[in-house]
Amino acid sequence: MAPTGRARRDFGGLRQRRMRAAQMFAAGKSQAYVANRLGVSRQSVSRWYREWKRGGRESLVGARRAGRKARLTPADLKRIEGALREGPGAHGFSTQLWTLPRVAAVIEKLTGVRYHPGHVWKILRRILGWSLQRPAKKAKERNDERIRRWVEETWPGLKKTRSASGRGSSSRTRAASPSVHRSGGRGPQGARHPS
Repeated sequence: MAPTGRARRDFGGLRQRRMRAAQMFAAGKSQAYVANRLGVSRQSVSRWYREWKRGGRESLVGARRAGRKARLTPADLKRIEGALREGPGAHGFSTQLWTLPRVAAVIEKLTGVRYHPGHVWKILRRILGWSLQRPAKKAKERNDERIRRWVEETWPGLKKTRSASGRGSSSRTRAASPSVHRSGGRGPQGARHPS
């Protein structure tokens, strides 16, 4: 199973870009010029400029965290993946099928961290690299040999076939009913032609 995680941010590249902005600020360039040259938003440049004015170049060295701190450590994730590979039966579930609520229960049991089932899917897919797999829908009682025999022997006798003796019909309610009554007569006596 190949991991499907998102690309990590290039913190080195981000730091380099902020250092270039500090050089431009020191050279007297405008915030609009810096934003245009570095291809970043004016809001980011404005924030960098305030930090640069307050603490100089050094205030732009360290990047802040990108996003919320992870609630599960790499060691937690390794334990979770190992537990999931043991199968649902090893954790007291009656069937061998992982569902998101079951995975959430195992995560909480192992780590004490509670996740919504929708977020559990993100952990499985993005972090652990798992994919969705649906079980084949076959009854345990299914007998493939009996099904094959029925299709080959019984079904042909039940299947409707066109009658060789009569004409076909396009009517669903009355087989072989004529769709138009044709006669040589002109209709009821005294009938007038509409004008």
